[in-house]
Amino acid sequence: MTLPDRDIPPAAVGDDPLDDFTREEFAASGRAHAVLRSGTGPAVIVMTEVPGISPKVAAFARQVRDIGCTVVLPDLFGVAGREYHPRAHGWRGTVTTTARAAAQICVSREFSLLATGRTSPVVPWLRELAAHEHRRCGGPGVGAIGMCVTGGFALAMATDERLLAPVLAQPSLPLPITPRRRASIDISGDDLAAVQKRCAAGLTVLGLRFRGDILVPDARFAFLHKHLGDAFVAVELDDDAADPAALIRPHSPLTEHLIDEPGQPTRAAFDQVLDLFRQRLGLDGPAAQAGR
Repeated sequence: MTLPDRDIPPAAVGDDPLDDFTREEFAASGRAHAVLRSGTGPAVIVMTEVPGISPKVAAFARQVRDIGCTVVLPDLFGVAGREYHPRAHGWRGTVTTTARAAAQICVSREFSLLATGRTSPVVPWLRELAAHEHRRCGGPGVGAIGMCVTGGFALAMATDERLLAPVLAQPSLPLPITPRRRASIDISGDDLAAVQKRCAAGLTVLGLRFRGDILVPDARFAFLHKHLGDAFVAVELDDDAADPAALIRPHSPLTEHLIDEPGQPTRAAFDQVLDLFRQRLGLDGPAAQAGR
């Protein structure tokens, strides 16, 4: 296997020590996980994609922090800070890092990988975490973003009125292996009804995907449009907007496939996420302006 043609400076590929984050354990709802935190201001819960809190996920979190937020990253799987690009640890390291994270998810009882009409069991813990961080950080409420296997978690968390800015980045569960699973997302009927009520009262739910992503099919976003109406704002990107240097097909608009340059569609999508957090969390001071 060969790497994409686009040159990547060696200094851009390596493990992230995450030394600007603190690490602590949070226990609630019969579960306990480590949590990484950084920044001040209203809290934003950043739920990671496979293979875990990678350097690119941490870079995303830092940009959210820099608009005036406290970023809170639950460490649910993988090795925090580990770079999975082969230029850091070779192809064996890439395969091992990804496979271990996937195995953790598959054996975990916290993720609803295939079930339709069900909220993943870890979501009550995430709601408690969001409530705890709101009490700790203050502000009008909390933001949350899920990515890939955690994408739908941000929707299910929005039953709590403290969650003011839910973002669903490439929501991939349930795995879309049947028509029914493609036209659904990992949320129970009762939780969906509660979110619909909040949407009718003014909540906005932001969703992002690449149009050709087989893990986030058209039918899934059609389901969200049907049930949430105009409250669901879809950001759908053409596949050729993705960073061609990425190791996988277009999937992660805010991290792996982000081209962080002015005028790029993925950067515009990134800015739309930041703007939702600014607007809903009341970030209109100097820190917010500096992040524009």
